[in-house]
Amino acid sequence: MSEAPGSVLMDDVVKRFGSVVAVDHLDLEVHPGEFLSLLGPSGCGKTTTLRMLAGFEEPDEGAIRISGRFLVNVPPHRRDVNTVFQHYALFPHMSVAENVAYGLRQKSVEKKETARRVGEALDMVKMTKLAKRRPKQLSGGQQQRVALARALVNRPSVLLLDEPLGALDRKLRQEMQIELKLLQTQVGITFIYVTHDQEEALSMSDRIAVMLDGDIQQLASPDAIYDDPASAFVAGFIGQQNFLAGTAKGDGHELAADTYTVVAGKRADDVVVGQEALAAIRPEYVRIAGSDPGGEANVVRGTLAGTSHLGELIQYVVRTTDGRELLSRQPRSTAVRLSVGESVWCSWDAADAHIFGGEQHDLVLPDPAEPAAESA
Repeated sequence: MSEAPGSVLMDDVVKRFGSVVAVDHLDLEVHPGEFLSLLGPSGCGKTTTLRMLAGFEEPDEGAIRISGRFLVNVPPHRRDVNTVFQHYALFPHMSVAENVAYGLRQKSVEKKETARRVGEALDMVKMTKLAKRRPKQLSGGQQQRVALARALVNRPSVLLLDEPLGALDRKLRQEMQIELKLLQTQVGITFIYVTHDQEEALSMSDRIAVMLDGDIQQLASPDAIYDDPASAFVAGFIGQQNFLAGTAKGDGHELAADTYTVVAGKRADDVVVGQEALAAIRPEYVRIAGSDPGGEANVVRGTLAGTSHLGELIQYVVRTTDGRELLSRQPRSTAVRLSVGESVWCSWDAADAHIFGGEQHDLVLPDPAEPAAESA
């Protein structure tokens, strides 16, 4: 483990709140200068993990090191980190420049040096022209930029970000995702970013730690997380998946049910032949046709329940004969035109299917839904 500035190590960390285990023997290593996202559903332990790194919570067990320094029982102001929250907590009576300078003044940094560093920080977030404005005169995106500048001006080795874009509208949030990643690359500081938004994590991160029940289910690059998920939970949480339940057959690369058979190119280690399993196929790999494409495997018949337009894609919702739904997403330029209520066939290639053990069945496979609303 590197002890260079910006390195982070959490070793067998446990945090309890009464009888609730919020973080359960978590191990995490973050590389200097990395953009790492902690991603997971509400209550998975990601914010508690961030708060322990910041010093707002203390672990009950385990060790935490940042830049090689052990930090258990070290207060927040003595840690080489800064935190940016969803609610920016800017001082309303101070100008933009005064808000950014606040931390430096608390540390008694010389005035000339403070002015120089504030100018650099505002320039990084493109807020120099608004330095004299008060927070109430700024948009949400501009306030977020000020909060970032205030955190960066202290030159921490690690910047912790807790859902920092959550208060912004979708378009502005997407714009800020691009700018935030460019900013992180420019300053070279380790970013640890907490989010429940899969798109955010996939678009910005060098690596993603997918969390559930206080522990990390998978830690890998966005490509690996998306294309080679380690579990059914990760497969279902990242992006969208079609799940089909059945019994594992053969060498575990096959799944059989009453109305379909799935042959998959990939299988997880937890698949047990003869026991329940789950097949996962992403919507972009599911072809849809108005006639039977033939073949005994990787074909499911159903009824077109609805279509929706997603910009350059068309999404089809197919209700299968056993009452479940499958999604298919096709480029608008090549999509077939089908009518709601029409019989259709879904098919896919074995290379695009994964089979997982059935122990996470209840986490990823809901009960059959009510009939989908028709759309065009």
